[in-house]
Amino acid sequence: MDLRQLEAFVAVADELHFGRAAQRLYIGQPTLSELIKRLERELGTPLFTRTTRRVVPTEAGVELLGRAKAILEDVAGARAAVQRLVGGEAGTVRLAITPPVAPVLAPHLAAAFAREAPDVDLVIRRMWLPELQRSIPDGHADVAITCGILPEAPGLINEVFCAEPLLVGLRDSHPLAGQAAVRLADLESGTLGLHTDGLFPAWTMALRQVLDANGSSPPAVELDDIDLSAGRWAAQSSVDWILTTAAISGSVVTDPLVPLTPPTHLPYTLQWCPIRAATAAVGRFVQSALSTAVPPGWVAAEDHLGSDENRSATA
Repeated sequence: MDLRQLEAFVAVADELHFGRAAQRLYIGQPTLSELIKRLERELGTPLFTRTTRRVVPTEAGVELLGRAKAILEDVAGARAAVQRLVGGEAGTVRLAITPPVAPVLAPHLAAAFAREAPDVDLVIRRMWLPELQRSIPDGHADVAITCGILPEAPGLINEVFCAEPLLVGLRDSHPLAGQAAVRLADLESGTLGLHTDGLFPAWTMALRQVLDANGSSPPAVELDDIDLSAGRWAAQSSVDWILTTAAISGSVVTDPLVPLTPPTHLPYTLQWCPIRAATAAVGRFVQSALSTAVPPGWVAAEDHLGSDENRSATA
């Protein structure tokens, strides 16, 4: 018994006519008749009573009909499920993120992907940078996103796809607090407060990368505040200023936040491995992340696939 036989049987049982059943299946009537005869031989009983005027299922045919339809529905469902997986319309995507990604970027991308692929399960897990860098090679994640520039690794693709403007946190008493924007060079006489590499490795790495890229090397001390937002940094007398973003500071930092001039941005990198992608849904998420318009106020990388109004180079 094979699926072609069952399809032929169900078509005849539904149509009660061999000619119409053959047309429904787009096959010749002799072929249809042969499929039915083979099925009857295998089952050892007639499935239809045939006369010159009509075709009627036998008792065995009636018994088989419901089961045959259930089998064909299961097969159709299985085929559809597989096709949805192949097309990236279903499945699971495991996304690893570092803490700076969590406040704005992760929910922004998740919402966009949910609109595009509502049946794909996006599982988001926060990781510290060292764990995140091992997550894809170790098979614990399909895609990783962090702030900063990740080093190249065999088989992995790194894409800097968006960036958020950096802001400077100043005390009210700071001489530059009333400025519309400040230059990094004007801040180098003061002491920068930074989290330790062990506390927020991705965040600290990204800030140091930005400073290096802009040729800035201010004196720095470790922040006492162990919260990523550093909302209590001003209570530390040894710190004159901090670097943050609107996403990280949120409503926690109440001291003046001043943009940098020229505009300076904190980049975000998306990492994945096409060879290790378990389902097409992974590739679909990557495409969604690279093509979704960036959050308000952010900028997209030069090769970002989003709209022209969001297309800009990271600084």
